[in-house]
Amino acid sequence: MREEVRTRKVSAASARSHTRGRGSTRASSPHLSSAMFVPIALAVVAGLLGWGYKASRPPPPKICGSPGGPPVTSPRVKLSDGRHLAYREVGVPKEKAEHKIIIIHGYGDSKDLFIPVSKELLEDLKIYILLFDRAGYGESDPYPERSVKTEAYDIQEIADILQLGPKFYLLGMSLGAYPVYSCLKYIPHRLAGASLVVPFVHYWWSGLPRNLSNAGFNKMLDQNKWTFRVAHYTPQLIYLWMTQKVFPTLSLSNLCARDKEMFRKLSENPNPGQEKVNQQGDFESFYRDMIVGFSNWEFSPLNLTNPFPENKGSVHIWQGYDDRAIPYEINRYIVEKLPWIQYHEVPDGGHMIFFDSDLCEDMLKSLVGR
Repeated sequence: MREEVRTRKVSAASARSHTRGRGSTRASSPHLSSAMFVPIALAVVAGLLGWGYKASRPPPPKICGSPGGPPVTSPRVKLSDGRHLAYREVGVPKEKAEHKIIIIHGYGDSKDLFIPVSKELLEDLKIYILLFDRAGYGESDPYPERSVKTEAYDIQEIADILQLGPKFYLLGMSLGAYPVYSCLKYIPHRLAGASLVVPFVHYWWSGLPRNLSNAGFNKMLDQNKWTFRVAHYTPQLIYLWMTQKVFPTLSLSNLCARDKEMFRKLSENPNPGQEKVNQQGDFESFYRDMIVGFSNWEFSPLNLTNPFPENKGSVHIWQGYDDRAIPYEINRYIVEKLPWIQYHEVPDGGHMIFFDSDLCEDMLKSLVGR
């Protein structure tokens, strides 16, 4: 059967109408116009900013004793603001001690650090030692409001809670030396003596000559320099910087041979409890410590005054000449400006001199005046 073909007449007006409709569809193109590029670019920038904000936000800490957090296994004191500090006691009982020393751990360490002196020495010198996890480390509660100043008052409060008496000695090492500087500034009347072992240096301290600061800074590895810059200038980005995988970050790869050997020995035989150092998270322990250390201080150590004008106590700096983490030139300069500090430079020593048994014994003896 033959199929009938029908034709339909279309008016000119109707044709124009259909042409207009099809024209609006034909205007689309796979190429971006300038009008379309702007909102897309803004969307990409917003997405990157959102990603950066999220990536720079550390996860919440796993607080000891909280649901899902690590257990509390050490004795702790409760501070006036409700925070807890975990502690450890070594040596003779404090009731029988003639010398009470608070040892302040450094970056990546804790109250459970190895003290390379004999029990007999501590008994002979009648020394009691208190060690505590600084905020966010080990089993001590994190403290987002930490500052150089609050470190001094944490030390004073734990000493009072544990009844150490009106005066006590301090020994702080590496990054744990900035709390000693804080105590020399804010609570000097509480100190019987102080020792700073391979003490942290802040390349932006006021009063530090620019050429000396630059020379010391430029001795550091490039990735360490960038880490210090981020901690000082943009601390809000420290978590992003330390967790990104594109650029290398903080490194101890340039330690001297003596330090590497000591580090190997300590790593092979860690002191019990050292595995808990960062159990609450890296940010409130390691990264927060760097942020506080490299923050803008309210004072410069170069302007400190002698806390013992009548020579009833002493302040010491112990420095390794071959320390690749702390430039000896800056600590030499500090002692030149503050001649009441006794300076001990170990010619073949590096950053780990505290863990040398003979040197550690000398540090304790000089601190208590023996």
